[in-house]
Amino acid sequence: MNRRYRKTIIAGNWKMNKTATEGKALLDELKQTIARVKWCEVVVCVPFVDIPMAIRALKDTRIAVGAQNLHQEQSGAYTGEVSASMLKDLGVKYVIIGHSERRQYFGETDSTVNKKIHVALEAGLHPIVCVGETLEQRESGITAELITMQVKAALAGVPAEKIRSIVIAYEPIWAIGTCKTATAEQANEVCELIRATIRKIYGARAARAVTIQYGGSMNAKNAQELLAQPDVDGGLIGGASLKAPDFTTIVEAANQ
Repeated sequence: MNRRYRKTIIAGNWKMNKTATEGKALLDELKQTIARVKWCEVVVCVPFVDIPMAIRALKDTRIAVGAQNLHQEQSGAYTGEVSASMLKDLGVKYVIIGHSERRQYFGETDSTVNKKIHVALEAGLHPIVCVGETLEQRESGITAELITMQVKAALAGVPAEKIRSIVIAYEPIWAIGTCKTATAEQANEVCELIRATIRKIYGARAARAVTIQYGGSMNAKNAQELLAQPDVDGGLIGGASLKAPDFTTIVEAANQ
């Protein structure tokens, strides 16, 4: 982490878990355990149906609410979809874009990711943009090439004055939900590559200001080591965000 130049952000991704009733119980517990956070921003990215509950539950706290997806159009005949303006109107601050599960199961592409980033920024939302490689791609030695391409495609057309509103999450697909985790050195190597890619496009000052998270099975046991790396500025947390004690431990590690 390097707080001199950028925010440390811990974001929980609940995925398709927690009814509104269950989610409120979790948030009530989190409000008690992470009430004294000073040095990092905490976000909970909840299912669409939980957003109104989360906004109410966290109204007087420093915990921000995020969504897990949005549609690339502002409105229209897109049954079952949600627009950026709808999320903004509810009070949502962050939105995850291009998560590997969206790419794998729902046909998300680099092109749709880019379009979603633009509409999110236009609405005043902060995109958490996911990039990452499969195990096959890593073993083939194309991690650097692939990540660089994903970052460039995601940021295409994004003006320099907007880049600080974007969070990049490096999520090695081979480490999501598998209990495998990149070593701290591996995580930092790719996060450093992402920053170098941004530097080539926007310059050193802008690159220093972008928060880059690690999103591959960060948990209560490995969070401190991962967050100690100079280019790892937080975490996009999956399973551990559903357990108040584990999520609290990660937030505390980021709050050092």
